[in-house]
Amino acid sequence: MKGYLHQIHPVLPVKDVVEALDFYVNRLGFKIAFADDSKKPTYAGVIRDAIEIHLQWHDSREWEYSVNRPMVRIVTQHIEALYEEYFEKDVFNAHTLLRETAWGTKEFAFYDPFENGLTFYRDR
Repeated sequence: MKGYLHQIHPVLPVKDVVEALDFYVNRLGFKIAFADDSKKPTYAGVIRDAIEIHLQWHDSREWEYSVNRPMVRIVTQHIEALYEEYFEKDVFNAHTLLRETAWGTKEFAFYDPFENGLTFYRDR
């Protein structure tokens, strides 16, 4: 029998887990899957459809240095509807566009409040 990979749960660094939960739940439509503490969590997970993302507290001093933050690519169905949903919730920056790429995808990307990159895409 061969091993089979069936899910991935990226862990994104955040300065404030409560603030991150607020963004992912109230702006991006995720639900809280778990948290290590109900009042002041340092580790939590959010879920939407079949996607689960973990959020882990990191000291704010870590942001003083120019460090590349994680980039997550999420395969999406009905990308136009998702783009409209997030556009109406004002989560994009001025440069966020739904675009077709040279590598055969239709996608849009933006950063969460802690500079973690989120790209949502589908094959054309």
